Amino acid sequence: MSSTPTVLYDPKGRIEAELPLDREPYELLVQAVLAWDDPSITLQPRDYEQIALQLTGHARAVAADLQRHIARLPMRSGRRVLAEVVLGEAERRLSVPLQGTVRCVQNRARLVRALYERLDRLEAATSATGLELPCDSVSTKD
Repeated sequence: MSSTPTVLYDPKGRIEAELPLDREPYELLVQAVLAWDDPSITLQPRDYEQIALQLTGHARAVAADLQRHIARLPMRSGRRVLAEVVLGEAERRLSVPLQGTVRCVQNRARLVRALYERLDRLEAATSATGLELPCDSVSTKD
């Protein structure tokens, strides 16, 4: 086995689209972070930054999944509009630089939670209405 890493060329994100998100650990992390209310429990700024980085990376993955679901909806769909609003807010919030603070980490945790809530609603709606399309039919922007 070679120790040289292999880079896959997947500009349309098809490989990523077929891999399910590892949701449970992040939901538990979000729960734990949002439960922080004891001022006597403090971490080092670098620890907060690491947690924020984890949540940021996962928020980006959930946002990409949400974008793929949005692409399957009709242009004038109310569900699409709401999802695009959530996605736009996510992009705005993800553009804010990370800080090694509880507030920053909790904001990222709230963002992950909001993205999952919208994703769950879209998945439920698309499966109920039969709008689910094969991955090859979904147009993505490069």
